[in-house]
Amino acid sequence: MALKVIGTGLGRTGTMSLKLALEQLGFGPCHHMVEVFMHPESVPLWVEAGRGRPDWDKLFDGYQAMVDHPGCRFWRELMDYYPDAKLIHTVRDPNKWFDSTQATIFAPGGGAVNPPEPMKDFFGMVMEEYQGRQHEREYMVEHFQRHTDDVLATVPPERLLVFEAAQGWAPLCAFLGVPVPETPYPRENSTSDFQARVRTNAMDPEKMKAEIDAMRSH
Repeated sequence: MALKVIGTGLGRTGTMSLKLALEQLGFGPCHHMVEVFMHPESVPLWVEAGRGRPDWDKLFDGYQAMVDHPGCRFWRELMDYYPDAKLIHTVRDPNKWFDSTQATIFAPGGGAVNPPEPMKDFFGMVMEEYQGRQHEREYMVEHFQRHTDDVLATVPPERLLVFEAAQGWAPLCAFLGVPVPETPYPRENSTSDFQARVRTNAMDPEKMKAEIDAMRSH
C-alpha cells in the first residue's frame, strides 16, 4: 500500500487531530508518533532510516497516510518515493508552537529529552535536527520558519496544502477531493491531553491503542 498523504508539519502543529481527520476521511490508517509506541517493533527500522538505510515499504506497510514525527523528518525522501502522494504542511504561530513543545514533547525529563535505553537511538534520530537547542526560543522559532520555507520552496504547489487546524474541514476536503463530514473537525492532543497521557503512562502500547480508539470514536 502506497502513502496517499504525507504530513510535513512538525509535531505540536495539530498533527494528532489531522491523523484522526484523515482516518475519518478514508485515508487511514495514518502513521503518527503514537504508532511507534503501539508498534515498538518498528523502532529499529526507524533507526535504520535515520542512518540512511530506509525501508519505507516495511515502515508504512498498511498505512495510507503519515503525519508528525518521525516521518516528517523524511518528507523530502517520502515525496519522491511516493510521487502520487499529496502533502499537507500543518502550521501554527511559531512562538505558540515553541511554548507547546516545552510543555509536552520537549519537557525536561520527558521521553524525547531523556529517553529510556531501548529508545535512545530512536529519539537521538528524532532530535538530531534540533542540534540540542530545543529549549532555545530564538533558535527554535527560526527552525520552525525555515522548515516551512523549505517545504514551500520544494513541494510543487499542486501537491501541497498549507493547513491550520482552525481552518477545519473545508480546505482539507477540497484538497483531497472528498466530501465535508457533518461531524466537527477533530480537536485532540492539547497540551493538557498530552500531559495527562504522560502522567498515566499511556505510552504503554495497550493503553495507547485504547486511547487512540477512544479518540476515533468521538
